Amino acid sequence: MIPLVFVDVDGTLVGTSGDVLPAVWTAVERARALGIRLALCSGRPGFGKTRGFAERLDPDGWHVFQNGASVVHVASGASRSTPIAAPLVTRLVGQARATGRILELYADTEYAVESDADRARRHAALLGVPFAPRAFESLGAGAVRAQWLVAQDEAPAVLAEPHPGLTYAASVSPVMPDSAFVNITAAGTDKGTAVHAVADAYGIPLAHVMFVGDGDNDAPAMRIVGLPVAMGNAEPAARAVARQVVGHVDHGGLLEAFALAAPDA
Repeated sequence: MIPLVFVDVDGTLVGTSGDVLPAVWTAVERARALGIRLALCSGRPGFGKTRGFAERLDPDGWHVFQNGASVVHVASGASRSTPIAAPLVTRLVGQARATGRILELYADTEYAVESDADRARRHAALLGVPFAPRAFESLGAGAVRAQWLVAQDEAPAVLAEPHPGLTYAASVSPVMPDSAFVNITAAGTDKGTAVHAVADAYGIPLAHVMFVGDGDNDAPAMRIVGLPVAMGNAEPAARAVARQVVGHVDHGGLLEAFALAAPDA
């Protein structure tokens, strides 16, 4: 049995409907009854709908948000966040204001976006938070993550831009198929570093950990665990490092992954 399973959100836990299949929540309860720790590992922030997902997976456990920048124990509020240096945030804000490109800045519990474009509005709905544009300077806590929100065909050019001191990783959501999310964290911070931190907190060797994902930004975590599992709808980078490939998110692929975690149950 695999004692620790990480689950991505978009394209893994959540399908094109924007919801989680009821059978998945039944499987979650079964896995927890067997003693398996379940941890969310998402590019999404740890508030709104995503916090609800984390609490339902494990209300007294560690979860990963913000593409690895936030490692949070949801019951106690303990956080192991990695902030982006202030000069780098200033540079991103300058780029956004000069180009008109949608930028979002995130702390652990809030975010700021200045654009009122439709894509920004739809993303707020996806996150399950009110849409309220605000100045970037109003973000009280230091930013742990930033994000370019662009059309899918723009993502390669954005990823190719010089970004010293930062890690860029693209992801997509079946709920917003016309969009790409270019996640920005401090250099060296990604889902892999966060998975390592959570496994260490539980005292579980990475060789005994499963990660289920579908995006290019899941690949750093999938490379370091003992059982990397790609969804049937996974992007090439995730498929390339997977040991197992399960079904599409809309067809119960995550149920297959849970079955791999407890094959004799």
